[in-house]
Amino acid sequence: MIRKATAVWSGTGKEGAGTISTGSGVLSKTQYGFKSRFESGAGTNPEELIAAAHAGCFTMALAFQLQGAGFTPDELTTEAAVELVKEGDGFKISASKLTLTAKIPGIDEAKFAELAGNAEKGCPVSKVLNAEITLDWTLN
Repeated sequence: MIRKATAVWSGTGKEGAGTISTGSGVLSKTQYGFKSRFESGAGTNPEELIAAAHAGCFTMALAFQLQGAGFTPDELTTEAAVELVKEGDGFKISASKLTLTAKIPGIDEAKFAELAGNAEKGCPVSKVLNAEITLDWTLN
């Protein structure tokens, strides 16, 4: 399975602008640039897209972990906060902090913690990130 995306950029790093498109068409010439990445400008940025990918990947992985253990969640809500920090002359993603709120009938906290930990470690996006990954959760 191969998934593709395309980025197109024109101009300098600070004054230029770009667009990102995905093979599925969900993103189609979605704008990004210096302001959307380092300030509060319109558009998206790579770190936001990584956060969305990590939240989605982890949440689906947890749903499969729960299914395998015989549980069906009413709702799983995950926020991923990806941190971009200065490193030398450039930047690096230092962390992805997952915050999960889960509503799952009939599960105890110990079993949930085990399954959530398995999902965090087994999620393909977690595996590709060279960053500290943390998981905080609330079980309702």
